[in-house]
Amino acid sequence: RDQEYQKTTGAKMAGGGTSLEYTPTWVVALVCSVIVSISFAVERLLHRAGKHFQKNDQKQLFGALQKIKEELMLLGFISLLLSVSQSKIAKICIPKDLSLKYLPCKKPKDDDKSLKDSSHFQFSFTGRHLLASDSAAGDYCSQKGKAPLMSVSALHELHIFIFVLAVSHIIFCLLTILFGTMKIMQWRKWEDQVLEKDYDADQVIQKKYTAVQEHDFIRGRFLGVGKADACFGWLHSFMKQFLGSVNKSDYVTMRLGFITTHCKTNPKFNFHKYLMRALNSDFKKVVGISWYLWVFVVLFLLLNIVAWNIYFWLAFIPLILLLAVGTKLEHIITDLAHEVAEKHVAVEGDLVVRPSDDLFWFKSPRLVLILIHFILFQNSFELAYIFFIFAQYGFESCIMGKVQFIIPRLVIGVLVQLLCSYSTLPLYALVTQMGSSFKGAIFNEQTQHQIVEWAKHAKKGAKKGSDQPGTSHGDSPSTLATPSPRSAHLQSLFGKGASQQNHESKGQPDIVEEYK
Repeated sequence: RDQEYQKTTGAKMAGGGTSLEYTPTWVVALVCSVIVSISFAVERLLHRAGKHFQKNDQKQLFGALQKIKEELMLLGFISLLLSVSQSKIAKICIPKDLSLKYLPCKKPKDDDKSLKDSSHFQFSFTGRHLLASDSAAGDYCSQKGKAPLMSVSALHELHIFIFVLAVSHIIFCLLTILFGTMKIMQWRKWEDQVLEKDYDADQVIQKKYTAVQEHDFIRGRFLGVGKADACFGWLHSFMKQFLGSVNKSDYVTMRLGFITTHCKTNPKFNFHKYLMRALNSDFKKVVGISWYLWVFVVLFLLLNIVAWNIYFWLAFIPLILLLAVGTKLEHIITDLAHEVAEKHVAVEGDLVVRPSDDLFWFKSPRLVLILIHFILFQNSFELAYIFFIFAQYGFESCIMGKVQFIIPRLVIGVLVQLLCSYSTLPLYALVTQMGSSFKGAIFNEQTQHQIVEWAKHAKKGAKKGSDQPGTSHGDSPSTLATPSPRSAHLQSLFGKGASQQNHESKGQPDIVEEYK
């Protein structure tokens, strides 16, 4: 019996490498220590980053960090699921004719040569263990006259590709936010210049008149009236996103339009800090990988068929979308200028634009964030796929395609990353504030928490059907007969500059809904 066991073990070792039974203990301990040490180092790094964000009251960035942890946890679950189920999946057999359809590369007639030279589901470093597992699964299905659904080495590669994709998306998002924030920080000097002025709204309205056509914002954005000028306006908006997408007159004018609409009683409102809080809050949504993005990954993998060159054409999707989004955001600024210039020759006080959701696609500023999210993910997918194929199969891989297909894909990927970081993202941060309502980031964290708590108490009171005057579901806080200290404090917060003009009752629920 011992001899049979030794023969069986020897055969396994010859085909699949040394098992754990015959691996030196110091090797097992060393490898385990290295893996555990790296894992704990990454965990401690994320923990310290979270502590740093909390200490500096950067709750939006802390929320983004939590989102990254969720993505890593999802990757860990995917990894565990693939590792546990790979042997069972490899033993699922399908007809041989199905295994030869929709291949990413032409399969050589000589299967042995395919395995040796040009298999594109086999890592160069996976070793004899994966080859032995593939051989066992192949023998299992070949005895039935069928082929395995997916080899163990192919599952292993898919496993690593998913990990590379997710990590690449997180890294590229971090780089985009970092460079975009650096660009937005350059606007701080404009904010400081405005805040340094002795600004009195009443005196400006009474004593100052502005010639609309002489204003820097109008001269830079208003191009005339008519169809020809409208077409030229779109072309101007397209080119503007590449050179000086936002200048001082744009920033100051849109800042005044936002404050006049939403914070009229607080002309000293720090608009730049609000932009940074709003951008950090949006970053938490962008860095995640939503379910519909995983659907796109599956769809793209499905369409990777030989001779279709689908990845070459897919590389143009993020570029086209990014140029469309940038052009639209620039044109919204132009529309704001046209709205004022076409109606007025001179205005009392400073030139003020009117924010409105009608300026955006489908009257939804949020749609722009969804498109940017998809653009960043699609670009990350494209670059991650190129690096993955190059690292595992080499530059000559048939999946990589011809050189005339590879170079444009790399150039487009880098161009999308740079353009989104330095132009589109800062444009988004500024122009999306020209919607009809403001974001919850207009309040600091303490105020947001108080508003959410107030909303919860209001809902509980409504459910209990309180008969106290002024506490019915349809009444607004301003009609309470005997307001509580909490309600009075919240009303004072809204009155300090966080309420909307003519949208007060509409603005409060928007913020409450966002931070439930």
